[in-house]
Amino acid sequence: MAEVVLKDVDKIYEGDVHAVQSLSLDIADGEFLVLVGPSGCGKTTALRMVAGLETISGGTVTIGDRVVNDLSPKDRDIAMVFQSYALYPHLTVADNIAFGLRLRKMPRSVVEERIAWAAKLLDLTPYLARKPKELSGGQRQRVAMGRAIVREPQVFLMDEPLSNLDAKLRVQMRAEVAKLQHDLGVTTIYVTHDQVEAMTMGDRVAVMSMGKLQQVDTPQHLYDEPFNMFVASFIGTPPMNLVEADVAVEGERVDVKVGPTTITAGASALARYPQIRNCDGRRVVLGIRAEDLHPGADRPAFPTFNGRIDLVEALGSGLMAYFTIDAVPVRTQAHVEMEAESGVTNGDGNSESVVSGARPNLIAAFPPRVQLRIGDSVPVAVDPDNIHFFDLETGAALR
Repeated sequence: MAEVVLKDVDKIYEGDVHAVQSLSLDIADGEFLVLVGPSGCGKTTALRMVAGLETISGGTVTIGDRVVNDLSPKDRDIAMVFQSYALYPHLTVADNIAFGLRLRKMPRSVVEERIAWAAKLLDLTPYLARKPKELSGGQRQRVAMGRAIVREPQVFLMDEPLSNLDAKLRVQMRAEVAKLQHDLGVTTIYVTHDQVEAMTMGDRVAVMSMGKLQQVDTPQHLYDEPFNMFVASFIGTPPMNLVEADVAVEGERVDVKVGPTTITAGASALARYPQIRNCDGRRVVLGIRAEDLHPGADRPAFPTFNGRIDLVEALGSGLMAYFTIDAVPVRTQAHVEMEAESGVTNGDGNSESVVSGARPNLIAAFPPRVQLRIGDSVPVAVDPDNIHFFDLETGAALR
Protein backbone atom coordinates (compact mmCIF):
# COMPACT_ATOMS: atom_id res chain seq x y z
CA MET A 1 0.00 0.00 0.00
CA ALA A 2 1.16 3.53 -0.69
CA GLU A 3 0.26 7.19 -0.85
CA VAL A 4 -0.22 8.65 -4.34
CA VAL A 5 0.67 12.29 -4.98
CA LEU A 6 0.02 14.23 -8.17
CA LYS A 7 1.73 17.62 -8.23
CA ASP A 8 0.97 20.16 -10.96
CA VAL A 9 0.37 17.38 -13.47
CA ASP A 10 -0.31 18.44 -17.08
CA LYS A 11 -1.21 16.55 -20.21
CA ILE A 12 -0.98 18.34 -23.55
CA TYR A 13 -1.81 16.44 -26.72
CA GLU A 14 -0.77 17.32 -30.25
CA GLY A 15 -2.50 20.46 -31.46
CA ASP A 16 -2.13 22.13 -28.05
CA VAL A 17 -5.07 20.19 -26.57
CA HIS A 18 -4.72 20.69 -22.80
CA ALA A 19 -6.47 17.58 -21.45
CA VAL A 20 -5.30 17.98 -17.82
CA GLN A 21 -4.17 21.28 -16.32
CA SER A 22 -2.07 21.64 -13.16
CA LEU A 23 -3.74 18.74 -11.36
CA SER A 24 -2.59 18.37 -7.75
CA LEU A 25 -3.97 15.63 -5.50
CA ASP A 26 -2.74 13.89 -2.36
CA ILE A 27 -4.32 10.44 -2.01
CA ALA A 28 -3.66 8.92 1.39
CA ASP A 29 -2.48 5.37 1.99
CA GLY A 30 -5.58 3.15 1.92
CA GLU A 31 -7.91 5.90 0.71
CA PHE A 32 -10.67 5.38 -1.87
CA LEU A 33 -10.62 8.48 -4.07
CA VAL A 34 -13.13 8.92 -6.89
CA LEU A 35 -12.44 11.12 -9.92
CA VAL A 36 -15.76 12.26 -11.36
CA GLY A 37 -16.87 14.57 -14.14
CA PRO A 38 -18.51 14.62 -17.57
CA SER A 39 -16.97 12.82 -20.53
CA GLY A 40 -13.88 14.61 -21.78
CA CYS A 41 -13.11 16.35 -18.48
CA GLY A 42 -9.67 14.69 -18.14
CA LYS A 43 -10.39 12.14 -15.41
CA THR A 44 -9.42 9.04 -17.42
CA THR A 45 -6.33 10.81 -18.80
CA ALA A 46 -5.28 11.57 -15.21
CA LEU A 47 -5.75 7.91 -14.22
CA ARG A 48 -3.77 6.72 -17.25
CA MET A 49 -0.89 9.03 -16.32
CA VAL A 50 -0.79 7.46 -12.85
CA ALA A 51 -0.78 4.04 -14.52
CA GLY A 52 1.98 4.98 -16.96
CA LEU A 53 -0.25 4.45 -19.99
CA GLU A 54 0.04 8.14 -20.91
CA THR A 55 3.19 10.22 -20.79
CA ILE A 56 3.16 13.25 -18.49
CA SER A 57 3.64 16.66 -20.11
CA GLY A 58 4.49 18.37 -16.82
CA GLY A 59 4.50 17.88 -13.07
CA THR A 60 5.20 14.71 -11.07
CA VAL A 61 3.39 11.56 -10.02
CA THR A 62 4.66 9.86 -6.86
CA ILE A 63 3.61 6.40 -5.67
CA GLY A 64 4.92 5.57 -2.23
CA ASP A 65 8.36 7.14 -2.01
CA ARG A 66 9.11 6.97 -5.77
CA VAL A 67 8.54 9.52 -8.52
CA VAL A 68 7.22 7.28 -11.29
CA ASN A 69 7.12 9.67 -14.26
CA ASP A 70 9.68 7.63 -16.20
CA LEU A 71 8.74 4.15 -14.96
CA SER A 72 6.87 1.70 -17.18
CA PRO A 73 3.43 0.48 -16.01
CA LYS A 74 4.82 -2.91 -14.94
CA ASP A 75 7.34 -1.23 -12.65
CA ARG A 76 4.82 0.96 -10.81
CA ASP A 77 3.29 -1.82 -8.68
CA ILE A 78 -0.28 -0.92 -9.66
CA ALA A 79 -3.21 -3.02 -10.86
CA MET A 80 -5.85 -1.67 -13.22
CA VAL A 81 -9.48 -2.70 -13.71
CA PHE A 82 -10.94 -1.60 -17.03
CA GLN A 83 -14.46 -0.87 -18.28
CA SER A 84 -14.13 -3.69 -20.85
CA TYR A 85 -13.05 -6.36 -18.28
CA ALA A 86 -10.21 -7.38 -20.69
CA LEU A 87 -10.54 -11.09 -19.93
CA TYR A 88 -8.95 -13.78 -22.10
CA PRO A 89 -11.89 -15.68 -23.65
CA HIS A 90 -9.93 -18.93 -24.12
CA LEU A 91 -8.83 -19.11 -20.46
CA THR A 92 -10.84 -20.31 -17.49
CA VAL A 93 -11.76 -18.04 -14.61
CA ALA A 94 -8.90 -19.51 -12.57
CA ASP A 95 -6.39 -18.93 -15.36
CA ASN A 96 -7.61 -15.37 -15.95
CA ILE A 97 -7.19 -14.58 -12.26
CA ALA A 98 -3.74 -16.14 -12.20
CA PHE A 99 -2.48 -14.68 -15.48
CA GLY A 100 -0.36 -11.88 -13.99
CA LEU A 101 1.06 -14.13 -11.29
CA ARG A 102 2.22 -16.70 -13.83
CA LEU A 103 3.84 -14.01 -15.95
CA ARG A 104 5.91 -13.19 -12.88
CA LYS A 105 6.80 -16.90 -12.55
CA MET A 106 5.48 -17.15 -9.01
CA PRO A 107 5.54 -20.61 -7.39
CA ARG A 108 2.56 -22.78 -8.29
CA SER A 109 1.57 -23.25 -4.67
CA VAL A 110 1.43 -19.48 -4.14
CA VAL A 111 -0.60 -19.00 -7.35
CA GLU A 112 -3.16 -21.63 -6.33
CA GLU A 113 -3.40 -20.22 -2.82
CA ARG A 114 -4.11 -16.72 -4.16
CA ILE A 115 -6.65 -17.97 -6.70
CA ALA A 116 -8.53 -19.75 -3.92
CA TRP A 117 -8.36 -16.67 -1.67
CA ALA A 118 -9.64 -14.28 -4.37
CA ALA A 119 -12.35 -16.69 -5.52
CA LYS A 120 -13.68 -17.05 -1.98
CA LEU A 121 -13.58 -13.29 -1.42
CA LEU A 122 -15.45 -12.60 -4.66
CA ASP A 123 -17.87 -15.57 -4.59
CA LEU A 124 -16.25 -17.09 -7.67
CA THR A 125 -15.30 -20.51 -6.30
CA PRO A 126 -18.09 -22.41 -8.17
CA TYR A 127 -17.06 -20.79 -11.46
CA LEU A 128 -13.29 -21.32 -11.53
CA ALA A 129 -13.45 -23.88 -14.35
CA ARG A 130 -15.75 -21.79 -16.56
CA LYS A 131 -14.81 -19.56 -19.51
CA PRO A 132 -15.81 -15.87 -19.56
CA LYS A 133 -18.59 -16.46 -22.10
CA GLU A 134 -20.35 -18.66 -19.54
CA LEU A 135 -20.49 -15.86 -16.95
CA SER A 136 -22.85 -12.94 -16.36
CA GLY A 137 -21.61 -9.36 -16.61
CA GLY A 138 -21.28 -9.06 -12.85
CA GLN A 139 -19.32 -12.31 -12.64
CA ARG A 140 -16.96 -11.17 -15.38
CA GLN A 141 -16.35 -7.95 -13.49
CA ARG A 142 -15.55 -9.97 -10.37
CA VAL A 143 -13.00 -11.98 -12.36
CA ALA A 144 -11.36 -8.75 -13.50
CA MET A 145 -11.29 -7.61 -9.87
CA GLY A 146 -9.81 -10.95 -8.82
CA ARG A 147 -7.02 -10.66 -11.37
CA ALA A 148 -6.14 -7.27 -9.89
CA ILE A 149 -6.25 -8.15 -6.19
CA VAL A 150 -4.19 -11.37 -6.35
CA ARG A 151 -1.19 -9.31 -7.37
CA GLU A 152 -1.34 -7.45 -4.03
CA PRO A 153 -0.39 -4.12 -5.65
CA GLN A 154 0.31 -0.87 -3.87
CA VAL A 155 -2.49 0.89 -5.76
CA PHE A 156 -5.72 -0.07 -7.56
CA LEU A 157 -6.74 2.02 -10.57
CA MET A 158 -10.31 1.52 -11.78
CA ASP A 159 -11.62 3.10 -14.98
CA GLU A 160 -15.45 3.04 -15.18
CA PRO A 161 -15.46 -0.66 -14.18
CA LEU A 162 -19.25 -0.86 -13.74
CA SER A 163 -20.46 1.10 -16.75
CA ASN A 164 -21.25 -1.99 -18.83
CA LEU A 165 -23.62 -3.42 -16.21
CA ASP A 166 -27.37 -2.89 -16.03
CA ALA A 167 -28.70 -0.43 -13.45
CA LYS A 168 -29.68 -2.98 -10.78
CA LEU A 169 -26.39 -4.86 -11.00
CA ARG A 170 -24.43 -1.60 -10.87
CA VAL A 171 -26.02 -0.77 -7.52
CA GLN A 172 -25.10 -4.20 -6.19
CA MET A 173 -21.57 -4.15 -7.59
CA ARG A 174 -20.70 -0.65 -6.37
CA ALA A 175 -21.49 -1.79 -2.82
CA GLU A 176 -19.34 -4.89 -3.33
CA VAL A 177 -16.41 -2.91 -4.77
CA ALA A 178 -16.54 -0.41 -1.90
CA LYS A 179 -16.63 -3.20 0.69
CA LEU A 180 -13.78 -5.04 -1.04
CA GLN A 181 -11.61 -1.93 -1.05
CA HIS A 182 -12.39 -1.33 2.62
CA ASP A 183 -11.52 -4.92 3.54
CA LEU A 184 -8.26 -4.90 1.57
CA GLY A 185 -7.26 -1.36 2.57
CA VAL A 186 -5.47 -0.72 -0.75
CA THR A 187 -5.14 2.84 -2.04
CA THR A 188 -7.67 3.14 -4.86
CA ILE A 189 -8.34 5.72 -7.57
CA TYR A 190 -11.70 5.15 -9.22
CA VAL A 191 -12.92 7.00 -12.33
CA THR A 192 -16.60 7.45 -13.15
CA HIS A 193 -18.92 9.93 -14.87
CA ASP A 194 -21.76 8.82 -12.55
CA GLN A 195 -21.96 11.22 -9.62
CA VAL A 196 -24.26 8.86 -7.65
CA GLU A 197 -21.56 6.19 -7.93
CA ALA A 198 -18.95 8.73 -6.82
CA MET A 199 -20.97 9.90 -3.82
CA THR A 200 -21.77 6.41 -2.56
CA MET A 201 -18.31 4.88 -2.95
CA GLY A 202 -15.58 7.40 -2.31
CA ASP A 203 -13.91 8.42 0.94
CA ARG A 204 -13.31 11.64 -1.00
CA VAL A 205 -14.51 12.78 -4.41
CA ALA A 206 -12.52 14.94 -6.85
CA VAL A 207 -14.73 16.80 -9.34
CA MET A 208 -13.15 17.71 -12.68
CA SER A 209 -14.26 19.88 -15.58
CA MET A 210 -12.43 20.79 -18.78
CA GLY A 211 -9.15 19.38 -17.49
CA LYS A 212 -9.22 21.27 -14.19
CA LEU A 213 -9.89 20.12 -10.65
CA GLN A 214 -12.95 21.97 -9.34
CA GLN A 215 -13.15 20.63 -5.78
CA VAL A 216 -12.01 17.63 -3.77
CA ASP A 217 -13.75 16.78 -0.52
CA THR A 218 -15.88 14.23 1.29
CA PRO A 219 -19.14 13.42 -0.52
CA GLN A 220 -21.37 15.14 2.04
CA HIS A 221 -19.24 18.29 2.15
CA LEU A 222 -19.28 18.49 -1.65
CA TYR A 223 -23.06 18.31 -1.57
CA ASP A 224 -23.54 20.77 1.29
CA GLU A 225 -20.83 23.30 0.46
CA PRO A 226 -19.94 23.34 -3.25
CA PHE A 227 -17.08 25.68 -4.17
CA ASN A 228 -18.78 26.87 -7.34
CA MET A 229 -21.85 26.50 -9.52
CA PHE A 230 -20.31 23.71 -11.58
CA VAL A 231 -19.96 21.48 -8.51
CA ALA A 232 -23.40 22.55 -7.24
CA SER A 233 -25.07 21.57 -10.50
CA PHE A 234 -23.03 18.40 -11.13
CA ILE A 235 -23.24 16.89 -7.65
CA GLY A 236 -26.72 15.89 -6.60
CA THR A 237 -29.74 14.25 -8.23
CA PRO A 238 -31.57 16.29 -9.29
CA PRO A 239 -29.00 19.07 -9.66
CA MET A 240 -29.27 22.20 -7.52
CA ASN A 241 -31.82 24.76 -8.71
CA LEU A 242 -30.03 27.95 -9.80
CA VAL A 243 -31.82 31.26 -10.49
CA GLU A 244 -30.78 34.89 -10.65
CA ALA A 245 -31.61 37.04 -7.63
CA ASP A 246 -31.21 40.67 -6.52
CA VAL A 247 -29.70 41.34 -3.10
CA ALA A 248 -30.59 44.07 -0.61
CA VAL A 249 -28.60 44.36 2.64
CA GLU A 250 -29.73 46.35 5.66
CA GLY A 251 -27.62 45.82 8.77
CA GLU A 252 -27.56 42.09 9.44
CA ARG A 253 -30.63 41.46 7.29
CA VAL A 254 -30.10 40.14 3.76
CA ASP A 255 -33.12 40.05 1.46
CA VAL A 256 -32.95 38.16 -1.81
CA LYS A 257 -35.54 39.01 -4.45
CA VAL A 258 -36.43 36.39 -7.06
CA GLY A 259 -39.10 37.78 -9.35
CA PRO A 260 -41.96 38.86 -7.06
CA THR A 261 -40.72 36.72 -4.15
CA THR A 262 -38.45 38.06 -1.39
CA ILE A 263 -36.49 35.61 0.75
CA THR A 264 -34.78 36.79 3.94
CA ALA A 265 -31.65 34.69 4.29
CA GLY A 266 -31.58 32.56 7.43
CA ALA A 267 -28.78 32.56 9.99
CA SER A 268 -27.34 29.27 8.74
CA ALA A 269 -27.16 30.53 5.14
CA LEU A 270 -25.45 33.76 6.24
CA ALA A 271 -22.90 31.81 8.29
CA ARG A 272 -22.02 29.62 5.28
CA TYR A 273 -21.98 32.49 2.77
CA PRO A 274 -20.67 35.56 4.63
CA GLN A 275 -19.71 37.42 1.43
CA ILE A 276 -23.39 37.83 0.56
CA ARG A 277 -23.42 40.76 3.02
CA ASN A 278 -21.10 42.62 0.61
CA CYS A 279 -23.49 42.23 -2.33
CA ASP A 280 -25.98 45.01 -1.61
CA GLY A 281 -27.56 46.11 -4.88
CA ARG A 282 -25.96 43.31 -6.87
CA ARG A 283 -27.43 40.44 -8.83
CA VAL A 284 -26.21 37.02 -7.69
CA VAL A 285 -27.18 33.39 -8.25
CA LEU A 286 -29.45 31.76 -5.68
CA GLY A 287 -29.09 27.99 -5.29
CA ILE A 288 -31.77 25.74 -3.75
CA ARG A 289 -31.64 21.96 -3.38
CA ALA A 290 -34.80 20.09 -4.36
CA GLU A 291 -35.31 18.76 -0.82
CA ASP A 292 -35.31 22.33 0.56
CA LEU A 293 -38.48 23.14 -1.39
CA HIS A 294 -41.80 22.14 0.19
CA PRO A 295 -45.54 22.32 -0.49
CA GLY A 296 -46.57 25.79 0.67
CA ALA A 297 -49.27 24.47 3.01
CA ASP A 298 -46.67 22.38 4.89
CA ARG A 299 -44.39 25.35 5.66
CA PRO A 300 -46.63 28.39 6.18
CA ALA A 301 -43.85 30.40 7.83
CA PHE A 302 -41.49 30.05 4.84
CA PRO A 303 -41.38 32.42 1.87
CA THR A 304 -43.07 30.96 -1.21
CA PHE A 305 -42.82 31.00 -4.98
CA ASN A 306 -45.91 30.78 -7.12
CA GLY A 307 -45.09 27.84 -9.39
CA ARG A 308 -46.85 26.34 -12.40
CA ILE A 309 -46.54 22.57 -12.50
CA ASP A 310 -44.99 21.30 -15.74
CA LEU A 311 -44.23 17.68 -14.85
CA VAL A 312 -44.64 15.27 -11.94
CA GLU A 313 -42.56 12.13 -11.51
CA ALA A 314 -43.89 9.62 -8.97
CA LEU A 315 -40.98 7.68 -7.44
CA GLY A 316 -42.89 5.76 -4.78
CA SER A 317 -40.87 7.17 -1.90
CA GLY A 318 -41.58 10.72 -3.10
CA LEU A 319 -42.44 13.01 -5.99
CA MET A 320 -40.22 15.06 -8.25
CA ALA A 321 -42.22 18.14 -9.20
CA TYR A 322 -41.02 20.39 -12.02
CA PHE A 323 -42.19 24.01 -11.81
CA THR A 324 -41.87 27.19 -13.80
CA ILE A 325 -41.60 30.31 -11.64
CA ASP A 326 -41.13 33.97 -12.49
CA ALA A 327 -37.34 33.88 -12.39
CA VAL A 328 -34.30 33.85 -14.65
CA PRO A 329 -32.74 30.37 -14.53
CA VAL A 330 -28.98 29.92 -14.66
CA ARG A 331 -27.09 27.22 -16.49
CA THR A 332 -23.53 26.18 -15.82
CA GLN A 333 -20.80 24.42 -17.75
CA ALA A 334 -22.00 21.25 -15.99
CA HIS A 335 -25.35 21.51 -17.77
CA VAL A 336 -23.66 22.14 -21.12
CA GLU A 337 -21.21 19.25 -20.73
CA MET A 338 -23.85 16.81 -19.50
CA GLU A 339 -26.19 17.72 -22.34
CA ALA A 340 -23.41 17.42 -24.90
CA GLU A 341 -22.66 13.98 -23.47
CA SER A 342 -26.32 12.91 -23.75
CA GLY A 343 -26.96 14.62 -27.08
CA VAL A 344 -29.48 17.19 -25.76
CA THR A 345 -29.12 20.27 -27.96
CA ASN A 346 -31.06 23.26 -29.19
CA GLY A 347 -32.68 23.56 -32.58
CA ASP A 348 -29.42 24.63 -34.22
CA GLY A 349 -27.70 21.45 -33.10
CA ASN A 350 -25.61 23.22 -30.47
CA SER A 351 -25.73 22.80 -26.70
CA GLU A 352 -27.78 25.63 -25.25
CA SER A 353 -25.96 28.25 -23.20
CA VAL A 354 -29.12 29.86 -21.75
CA VAL A 355 -32.26 28.16 -20.49
CA SER A 356 -35.40 28.75 -22.51
CA GLY A 357 -38.10 30.58 -20.56
CA ALA A 358 -40.51 27.78 -21.41
CA ARG A 359 -38.41 25.14 -19.68
CA PRO A 360 -39.18 24.26 -16.02
CA ASN A 361 -36.74 26.16 -13.85
CA LEU A 362 -37.36 24.64 -10.42
CA ILE A 363 -37.35 21.00 -9.28
CA ALA A 364 -38.79 20.10 -5.89
CA ALA A 365 -38.67 16.83 -3.95
CA PHE A 366 -42.11 16.48 -2.35
CA PRO A 367 -43.64 13.78 -0.10
CA PRO A 368 -45.21 10.88 -2.02
CA ARG A 369 -48.91 11.62 -1.59
CA VAL A 370 -49.06 15.31 -2.42
CA GLN A 371 -51.81 15.89 -4.98
CA LEU A 372 -50.42 17.77 -7.99
CA ARG A 373 -51.76 18.24 -11.49
CA ILE A 374 -49.87 19.49 -14.52
CA GLY A 375 -50.83 23.07 -15.30
CA ASP A 376 -51.91 23.97 -11.76
CA SER A 377 -50.39 26.95 -9.96
CA VAL A 378 -49.31 26.10 -6.41
CA PRO A 379 -47.23 27.76 -3.67
CA VAL A 380 -43.73 26.32 -3.28
CA ALA A 381 -42.06 27.12 0.05
CA VAL A 382 -38.29 27.55 0.35
CA ASP A 383 -36.22 26.93 3.49
CA PRO A 384 -34.30 30.23 4.02
CA ASP A 385 -31.62 28.53 6.15
CA ASN A 386 -30.57 26.14 3.38
CA ILE A 387 -30.16 28.47 0.41
CA HIS A 388 -26.85 28.94 -1.41
CA PHE A 389 -25.22 31.97 -3.05
CA PHE A 390 -22.85 32.23 -6.01
CA ASP A 391 -21.23 35.06 -7.94
CA LEU A 392 -23.10 35.62 -11.20
CA GLU A 393 -19.92 36.38 -13.18
CA THR A 394 -17.35 33.90 -11.81
CA GLY A 395 -19.66 31.15 -10.51
CA ALA A 396 -17.69 31.00 -7.23
CA ALA A 397 -19.50 30.45 -3.95
CA LEU A 398 -19.86 33.69 -1.97
CA ARG A 399 -17.92 32.47 1.04
